[in-house]
Amino acid sequence: MIEGNTPVSPALAAHALWPACVEQLAQDLSKVTLQVANRFKLDWIRAQYAARITALLEAVNGTPVALELALAPREAPVKSNPLPRSVQEELLEEMPDVAPAEPAPAQGPKTRLNPALTFSTLHVAGSLGQLYNPLFIYGGVGLGKTHLVHAIGNHLLADRPQAKVLYIHAEQFVSDVVKAYQRKTFDEFKQRYHSLDLLLIDDVQFFANKERTQEEFFNAFEALLAKKSHIVLTSDTYPKGLADIHERLVSRFDSGLTVAIEPPELEMRVAILINKAAAENAVMPEEVAFFVAKNVRSNVRELEGALRKILAYSRFNQKDISIQLARDALKDLLSIQNRQIGVENIQKTVADFYKIKVADMYSKKRPASIARPRQIAMFLAKELTQKSLPEIGELFGGRDHTTVLHAVRKIAAERQTNTELNQQLHVLEQTLKG
Repeated sequence: MIEGNTPVSPALAAHALWPACVEQLAQDLSKVTLQVANRFKLDWIRAQYAARITALLEAVNGTPVALELALAPREAPVKSNPLPRSVQEELLEEMPDVAPAEPAPAQGPKTRLNPALTFSTLHVAGSLGQLYNPLFIYGGVGLGKTHLVHAIGNHLLADRPQAKVLYIHAEQFVSDVVKAYQRKTFDEFKQRYHSLDLLLIDDVQFFANKERTQEEFFNAFEALLAKKSHIVLTSDTYPKGLADIHERLVSRFDSGLTVAIEPPELEMRVAILINKAAAENAVMPEEVAFFVAKNVRSNVRELEGALRKILAYSRFNQKDISIQLARDALKDLLSIQNRQIGVENIQKTVADFYKIKVADMYSKKRPASIARPRQIAMFLAKELTQKSLPEIGELFGGRDHTTVLHAVRKIAAERQTNTELNQQLHVLEQTLKG
């Protein structure tokens, strides 16, 4: 429902104002249809689009307009569809097609690639040795790093079948170095690794404290760059966060493009759940999808695992999927999460990370060296726990909920543009999630 604070001109009466706004929206967001069937949709639309819609309404109308989002009366059952279709399709297009936790090996004998892990296009694969070299991908477990590197290799082979491509885990590279020293077969070792067109290597953090391995990898790295071959690396942390790795290797890792894979946002998690449930010929009601998405935040693998538990529990008990059924199916997971991540744990972890006292989290002190970590802790408390803003404020020395809201919005906005802050938050999140 749309109401104006001031009278609407006859030319833009209520019935004409909204179509005009939609026409403007179509230029920015493609076609968007609002069908606010329940509280979950209402909250999502308010958070994502209310400000943009209001601004466009005012621009079209020429005077201030108040936007009110209301629940639509239910005259008939509403088909489950939590996101506008165009938005859902856009989200799914951006989402890498994540494989199950343990994909069937089906690997080529020489490349070690899994041919099932692919995507249609990737710029880095089409610009071999020219752009983004090396490509360094980092993120927590279950976010799709391995899928991405397999997809890069398969994309290149589809385009250049004769290319020499090798996917390998860092531990296998360590093993190959050891065997080469034991058997004195370094000529074969160098021939294998120095002649590649594309080297894809997973979990380079396993090179830590392995001096010989790091030396040989540095040599292979330099040889591949010299012949304009491409190198793609993955790790659980960003290059400068790697421990016990030679500085010259870290410098090489950091010289190309570094990409962080973050846990998917709420809307993406909802889309994943509904999409994957449909693939299993099951209907995931939107309110259940939002409940699960809000409680399973760490990675896509855990999200898929939660969905499998819910579907199995539903089929075994012959009950329709509901929030209560999801709560029962995931009670062990929810219990573990509630025990592991609490506001006190967040405060201590952040205080240790920024080298301040835990007591500073509750104090009234406002120097930047204290206020900044406190805001980060508030942001993480909102992201990683089910506490409300007033509850979080109370745990931070009795602060008002508006103070917490300001901190959450400030850190969330800065994370999008501040690479250093984003990396710090990534480390803190992985530490808290264990």
